Amino acid sequence: MAGKIFIFAVLIIASGHGQLESFWDSTSSETDTSTSNENNFTGFLANTYNFFNRVSNLFTDLNTSDSFTDEYKSGFSNEDCHLTCDQLITKYGYPVETHEVITEDGYILKMFRIPSDGPVVFLQHGLLGSADDYLVAGPDNALAYLLAKDGYDVWLANSRGCKYSRNHTKMDPSESAFWDFSWHELGYYDLPAMIDYTLNATRQQKLKYIGHSQGTTAFWVLGSERPEFMKKIERMIALSPIGFTSHMKSPIIRFIAPTGGFIHSLAKSVGLYELAPDNTLMTLFRRIACSGGQSAEIMCTNLMFLATGYNIEQLNVTNLPVILSHVPSGASAKQLAHYGQGIISGKFRKFDYDETENLERYGSSEPPDYDLSRVSPPVSLVYSDADWLCDARDVDSLQDKLPNVVDKHMVQSINFNHMDYVFAKDVKRLIYEPLSKMLTRYYKPSIVGTRIRV
Repeated sequence: MAGKIFIFAVLIIASGHGQLESFWDSTSSETDTSTSNENNFTGFLANTYNFFNRVSNLFTDLNTSDSFTDEYKSGFSNEDCHLTCDQLITKYGYPVETHEVITEDGYILKMFRIPSDGPVVFLQHGLLGSADDYLVAGPDNALAYLLAKDGYDVWLANSRGCKYSRNHTKMDPSESAFWDFSWHELGYYDLPAMIDYTLNATRQQKLKYIGHSQGTTAFWVLGSERPEFMKKIERMIALSPIGFTSHMKSPIIRFIAPTGGFIHSLAKSVGLYELAPDNTLMTLFRRIACSGGQSAEIMCTNLMFLATGYNIEQLNVTNLPVILSHVPSGASAKQLAHYGQGIISGKFRKFDYDETENLERYGSSEPPDYDLSRVSPPVSLVYSDADWLCDARDVDSLQDKLPNVVDKHMVQSINFNHMDYVFAKDVKRLIYEPLSKMLTRYYKPSIVGTRIRV
């Protein structure tokens, strides 16, 4: 098995080496050199070295003092490290309900509810996350608690493949077929099942949807593929909205991007269908890419931060053991491969298999684009300019395609990164305060593109 994985890793690098020089907008001179060497082994080695050198630089230590390690170690005494979603909610004095939802294709999804008589808010986590994402920042900062405190009826979703939704009516997670899904299935099957369940349970006609990262991608799929659900959404707030990914900076996704569906097929052939934190390929990637010092070493051992980056300025170091105990929460390798395809194609479209399978599935040699004009509810786009997964230029492309963007808000903090939307020290001030205004019925829509540097 180890030999297969090594060959798999080499094939990833070899098949993609012609694209590696484009990582993070390389200079034209570098591109010219790489292109000239593209067809020889020297060029391959140079491109591969440059790629990992750039990745390693991203994780250079920003705080090498002993205080970082001391604060980090002190957090291990926090019992929140070991509590589940419902246990966390109970601990901090809120009522909690647990619900199970079965999708049309048989996946059994777990949802958590902090009940009230207020408006229904549906929280959808991002890539590699779970409902825990909206809780682990603590009772004074986490979005789920803040919403509950303000009287909302809070429903916490869990997509297939995460730790709370690893069951199926016929399949087991040990089977490769269980993991044969990308974020397309999350939007086509998971969201409809959970939204209908939530509305039936609350006897409401509409709900407010808040998605982070992949939670926004799945919503765009839902609107495109099943537009009848859009009448059930009163408002959609997209935190780090991901649709187009041409400028995505995530080193892992850029690493696999050039090979598209080929990597997905190859991964399945060697049993790498789940994107798990102890996956051998991820371990190999970490060893090559991460060597920046104490804080970098701590952060880089976690797959979530390796994929999304981290912001030392907004990092609650004492709470870091709690965060790292709850993420990553599991995902399919096909989900990352699907994002990677968007980097190469520059399009927001269905999964690209190969010409033969595309013809069978779609009736065309290339996968069709998602029709974003069908996403009709009022949409608020919340983004930053230091996000590895959600580049401001891609947000502009998304805005151009969506028909009803009523608000575009840049987070008022420099270096604000992808997971800061749920984990940052100042998430209440930077995210919840503007978000709570967006949720209110009388909020005056605006298109904002300015930022206050703090």
